[in-house]
Amino acid sequence: MNHQLSRRKFLETSALATVAGLTAPVWTRRAAAATETIAPAPKPILPPPGFGVAAGPFQPTVESLSAFQVPDWYRDAKFGIWAHWGPQCQPEQGDWYAQHMYDPEHEIYKFHVQKYGHPSQFGFKDVCREWKAEKWEPEKLIALYQKAGAKFFSCMAHHHDNFDNFNSTYQPWNSVNVGPRKDIVGGWMKAARAAGLRFGISSHGDRAWSWYQAAQGSDTTGPLAGVRYDGVMTKTQGRGLWWEGLDPQDFYAQYHPVGKYSWQQTGNPPLARGFYEKYFNRIIDLIDKYQPDLLYFDDTVMPIYPASDVGPRIAAYLYNTNLARNGRLEAVMTGKDLTGANAPWRNALLYDIENGVSNAPQELPWQTDTCIGSWHYKRSRFEQHKYKTAEQVIHLLADIVSKNGNLMLNIPIRGEGTLDEDELKVLAGITAWMSVNSEGIHATRPWKIHGEGPAKLTGSGRTQTAPKYTAADVRFTTKRDTLFAFILGWPESRHVTVKALGSHAEPAAGRKVADVSLLGYGGKLDWTQTPEGLSVKLPEIAPSEYAVTLRIKGLLA
Repeated sequence: MNHQLSRRKFLETSALATVAGLTAPVWTRRAAAATETIAPAPKPILPPPGFGVAAGPFQPTVESLSAFQVPDWYRDAKFGIWAHWGPQCQPEQGDWYAQHMYDPEHEIYKFHVQKYGHPSQFGFKDVCREWKAEKWEPEKLIALYQKAGAKFFSCMAHHHDNFDNFNSTYQPWNSVNVGPRKDIVGGWMKAARAAGLRFGISSHGDRAWSWYQAAQGSDTTGPLAGVRYDGVMTKTQGRGLWWEGLDPQDFYAQYHPVGKYSWQQTGNPPLARGFYEKYFNRIIDLIDKYQPDLLYFDDTVMPIYPASDVGPRIAAYLYNTNLARNGRLEAVMTGKDLTGANAPWRNALLYDIENGVSNAPQELPWQTDTCIGSWHYKRSRFEQHKYKTAEQVIHLLADIVSKNGNLMLNIPIRGEGTLDEDELKVLAGITAWMSVNSEGIHATRPWKIHGEGPAKLTGSGRTQTAPKYTAADVRFTTKRDTLFAFILGWPESRHVTVKALGSHAEPAAGRKVADVSLLGYGGKLDWTQTPEGLSVKLPEIAPSEYAVTLRIKGLLA
């Protein structure tokens, strides 16, 4: 590729051509007809025969895939940290930058024009080139996450922006060819596995077909009205530019008329088979190269479902190859909205709830994925970030684990590859708490009831609101013969009564408590089990902030 032409020269040349009325390339012209000129489809990179098919007991059907069982490593892990990190973090303007920069009514469009230039001349492909990840040290970050109690780590293979953050065979627009010139997924994998953490990968990259449609548009007013954005550029336009040899349609996938946006991409515009088969090839390539323990999909049920069989084929391949490699199935694949008509898939996948928590314990393991702030890093105008506090994270974790769930927590990373001071403070708070209380989190299982207390979740999913927990709110977990009770606050009186543990309470089943201790405290506690509850006098100083944990013996004997 020719990288000699500078960005400034490119912008000057494009702008002068427009002002002078010179013959512009097809992507800068408004078609006379009602429909715009459509870019040609990219030349596909064909896989070898038999690619993406693996021998084994799992077939790409709901009946066959329902033989899946969540492995013990995942059930024991309880807490993982996620780096939702890619080129959209480079501008540090938060979520969905690559789509919003093509919307003239959006504040991100205005930011983009001011910082980089007009999206007909400097598109998101050029932002990807700006992303260098120059301060990224995966080993140091993984060490912080492990210290905070994370038992697995997940990174992002690609977002809706369609840029592969790995050494991708089937997507030329990737972090080895463009931008960082590094295998991001490979670097994360090496660091995570060296630290003894299980390794996860998230995929969000099957939506570019409709997600990028705004990149086909143009301004309706102003000096560049009618000049189409770079989403319709073709390979030939790259001659003499930094991206010479790359086809923008491999990236933007806009070789179709603009249609109605669809989350599931099952309606208008119709999906081209070549688009979703390419996505399938990219995921199989990802599995082969990095062998993830956890494969997360940001989709209802699974990718491009039910418009194609891509999702079930991926699941069968992941399960069969993992089983062959380990002698038992150790891999986990997630799915969302596994309720109602999608309920038959509940046994085939791990149920994931984005930004929400199950309102009740689940018989099968499940997962919450959420973030302490924006999914992609967002720089605050005043450098005062609106992050979840360590207390909120700890309360969330205790509630989730008590209901047979795991928490996968995204801590957004700056484009350069570092965490800001506020994020480090949140991590430090989680670390301090887990250093005292992790015995009641890791390798535990739910009890007969998940907890007690007045705090209630409101709403569901992404609109769910967490309550303010107090010392009256308790959450339970078990480990062999031990019951743990998380007291989600510190009572001023230093006295708590756990009603569910009363000698006449149904959950305790008439059993007697034999001993009560407090994690992080070496002294003896004064406690009494009465018909009304287990009453405990706590020490003068709390051994940890945010929540304390009672270790209870006898009830499970």
